[in-house]
Amino acid sequence: MRHNKKFNHLGRTTSHRKAMLSNMATSLIQHKRIATTLAKAKALQVYVEPLLTKSKDDTTHSRRMVFSHLQNKEMVTELFQNVSVKIANRPGGYTRILRTGFRQGDNAEMCIIELVDYNENMLKEKATKKAARTRRAGSAKKAETVAPVASAPVETPVVPTEETSVAE
Repeated sequence: MRHNKKFNHLGRTTSHRKAMLSNMATSLIQHKRIATTLAKAKALQVYVEPLLTKSKDDTTHSRRMVFSHLQNKEMVTELFQNVSVKIANRPGGYTRILRTGFRQGDNAEMCIIELVDYNENMLKEKATKKAARTRRAGSAKKAETVAPVASAPVETPVVPTEETSVAE
C-alpha cells in the first residue's frame, strides 16, 4: 500500500531527482520561465515555492537553507535581491503552469512554468481589465435601459421633381 506517499519520483533515483530539481529551479530563477513536461513542472512547483517563500526573509539562515537546495551562489543572490522584491506582497502562488500541447516524439504533455510576477503580458492585461461589478441591483437597471423604446416613425424628406413642382 502507498499510504502517505504522494511525491512523484519521476522515474529517477533520489540523487538524480534532487539534482534535476535543483538545476531546474536554478534555471527558473535565472530565466524566469522554462519549458518542460507537465509532470516535471508540477514537481518543480512543489520544490521551488517553499524556496521562494524563504527568500522573503533575507537572513543568513534563510540564505543557507536556500543554498542547500540550489547549490549556486549567483542564483541565491538573484533570488534574494531581485525576485524576492517582486514577490514580497504575494501571499503564495509564485509560479504558473501554462500547458502548451504534446511533444512530437513521445506525446508527452509539455508546458511552460514561469514566475507569476515576471510575465509582463499578463500584468498588462490585468491592469487594463476593469473590475466586474457584482451587485444584483445594477443588473435590474441594465435590463430596463436595454429594452427597446418605441419611437415616432421617421419621415423621409420629399425631393421635389418636375411633376410635383408643376402640380403645386
